Amino acid sequence: MTAADLIPAPRAVRTAGAGCALDEDTVLAAGPGTEATARRLRAVLQAATGYALPPGRGDGGTAIRLAVGDTGTLGPEGYRLTVDATGATLLGGGPAGVFWAAQTLRQLLGPDAFRRAPLTPGRRWTLPGTVVEDAPRFRWRGLLLDVARHFLPKDGILRYLDLMAAHKLNVLHLHLTDDQGWRLQIRRHPRLTEIGSWRARTKLGHRASPLWDERPHGGFYTQDDIREIVAYAAERHITVVPEIDVPGHSQAAIAAYPELGNTDVIDTTALSVWDTWGVSPNVLAPTDTTLRFYEEVFEEVLELFPSEFVHIGGDECPKDQWRRSATAQARIKGLGLAGEDGLQAWFIGHFDRWLSARGRRLIGWDEILEGGLAPGAAVSSWRGYAGGIAAARAGHDVVMCPEQYVYLDHRQAPGEDEPVPIGFVRTLEDVYRFDPVPAQLTGDERRHVLGTQANLWSEVTEDQGRVDYQVFPRLAALAEVAWSDLPAPAERDHADFERRMAAHYRRLDALGVAYRPPSGPRPWQRRPGILGRPIDGPPPHR
Repeated sequence: MTAADLIPAPRAVRTAGAGCALDEDTVLAAGPGTEATARRLRAVLQAATGYALPPGRGDGGTAIRLAVGDTGTLGPEGYRLTVDATGATLLGGGPAGVFWAAQTLRQLLGPDAFRRAPLTPGRRWTLPGTVVEDAPRFRWRGLLLDVARHFLPKDGILRYLDLMAAHKLNVLHLHLTDDQGWRLQIRRHPRLTEIGSWRARTKLGHRASPLWDERPHGGFYTQDDIREIVAYAAERHITVVPEIDVPGHSQAAIAAYPELGNTDVIDTTALSVWDTWGVSPNVLAPTDTTLRFYEEVFEEVLELFPSEFVHIGGDECPKDQWRRSATAQARIKGLGLAGEDGLQAWFIGHFDRWLSARGRRLIGWDEILEGGLAPGAAVSSWRGYAGGIAAARAGHDVVMCPEQYVYLDHRQAPGEDEPVPIGFVRTLEDVYRFDPVPAQLTGDERRHVLGTQANLWSEVTEDQGRVDYQVFPRLAALAEVAWSDLPAPAERDHADFERRMAAHYRRLDALGVAYRPPSGPRPWQRRPGILGRPIDGPPPHR
């Protein structure tokens, strides 16, 4: 492999004379602040090459040298990677920069460097003479995994953290709760997982489908599982942002604790964890009991997740039950709110202030703008660019993730060949030409765009293979959009990206990723009939 095959593309790269070879005498020298990356790099290269890579200075032989340099010059995530006849020097502006340099080094060694055992013991591993200077465009480069609709076991989360690291992504947004399941152990409220983490059956495909999987589905992460996931992510310089969805998308919680629902409107004791898709009408009651309950939930969330941001959802909250609820109407009147929309804004505002008082920042879907936000709150713009533009102009930070471009559950080609062809058609090229910064924003406003993320909602991704198929190769395009300093969308060299992807598919093969083939789905991946018929426009969820 050469530096011309790197994904995401670096800011600057040039060939620089002779390269070097790795062999049984190669050492790995870790400077102060690089010890964690040295352990990780040694582990993956030992597995792939069979070489021990012991500590040492490399006197008279090849060395891989890791060091933290001048943050002011490189930036905390920037790096300079130099390969010459003496070995490879990875200089990062901070520990994260050294780690990202290690991902580039691994790509330069070729696809077999991503395998877990040597294919040919004793083979010669070479690095081309190269200088790479690189830094990310955005500080938020993310992937959302919806583990509420279909549970992804812990090992699947850890695997995706490795895949994210290989693509220089640094935020994992975990959608932990929804109508169809509650996935996080809460000690003070055990029924959230005892009852809320399992549903009796599951709709197959789009909600228009008549087909059902009659097997129970569920699972949850213990608090020790979460501690492991967070620590594993931190070793890879990835932040895990938890999402606890309120006040809508909450039927699983209400099924576990009926008093959380609008008990003066419906018999909440008759509710179960929802088994179909869409937006449930059953939402949280705007009572002090509900607020105290979720404060206790968030107290445990803050113990587990050290992230600056905590996501509270805040989207798609039907108001019908509130309109019929005497309790909700009394709250609206007592607080002088502007109807049911004002009630939702009051609910979000309560947790905005609660999180701020504890040194955290609230982030939610763009509906949370409708009632005004505290200065530190941020917005995930999913309904196109409009919410992000409004948020940035109001002085709020924004993560751009419009469904028209980066919803990876959406189909990848027109027609009926995709396994479950829902949503907008978004090809690999469409994702590559996405720009997270709207042209309408001014210079000052643009600084509020923290970055971008791809969202993988899991109604139609019931197992790891289907997750892989929907996520890859499009996540590689999103990674380049988030990291690289690309030109305007119309000026991007998609042909060059496709050429580099030809090499990158071999890396994905080595990593065991069941990506969508460039030529389209194989016959056995198709689902004919109503389950697979094209659905015009987006599916009925965010």
